[in-house]
Amino acid sequence: MTLLNVHQVVLDLDDKRVLNDVSADFKPGKVYAIVGPNGAGKSTLANVIMGLPGYTDIQGDVLFKGESLKGLAVDERARKGMSLAWQEPARFEGLSVHKFVTAGAKSSNGRDLAASVLSQVGLEPAKYLKRAVDKTLSGGERKRIELASILAIEPVLVLMDEPDSGIDVEALEQIFQAIQRLKEKGTTVVLITHSRTVLRQAEHAYLLCDGRVIEEGPVPRIGQYFENRCVQCDHENQPDAEETQ
Repeated sequence: MTLLNVHQVVLDLDDKRVLNDVSADFKPGKVYAIVGPNGAGKSTLANVIMGLPGYTDIQGDVLFKGESLKGLAVDERARKGMSLAWQEPARFEGLSVHKFVTAGAKSSNGRDLAASVLSQVGLEPAKYLKRAVDKTLSGGERKRIELASILAIEPVLVLMDEPDSGIDVEALEQIFQAIQRLKEKGTTVVLITHSRTVLRQAEHAYLLCDGRVIEEGPVPRIGQYFENRCVQCDHENQPDAEETQ
């Protein structure tokens, strides 16, 4: 059974083709990676899947549980069980962490749930529940709080855009553990990344370059391809030097 099917998607932005005949299948309860150099079209593909404004005028189609998502707004896709964790999480002045984390949760026991999911991402509930989701939080804290909210929602599908961006090694390990918890609950996780460390958390990967899927398969094979034939290529958007170490 395929949960999400991206079928021959083509997208032009500002008279430039940024996705070119992209197809990919994602099955329930598995962890996938969409990997490639910066500028390859990875985040654009995630935006298309979620139906963000400016990313809906596509050729091809995106199917969720066999049904086309064309014409569905972001909130309608979210109600179907789809979620996107941003590379740079949003700030919400005046909204408490407690309310943010439990906003879309199914459970009625909000405080206990909020405390539980915050603990799961390595944040002490007593220190965070009453804090506001604003500029007083670091980028890493906001990223973990956003992930806590996703754990509370228990989505069917979650897209995670550069989950390692702006966080330290300890926080990244907490995020990796949360990814496994989502998988254990049956959530399909799609990691958008150019990091081989993040790539290794997945089971199956799609390698994008210049808006095309140029290879797909098990992570060990795709990782080797990415390292030996992609990272070392002369593409102008190749990953930063630190990723090649």
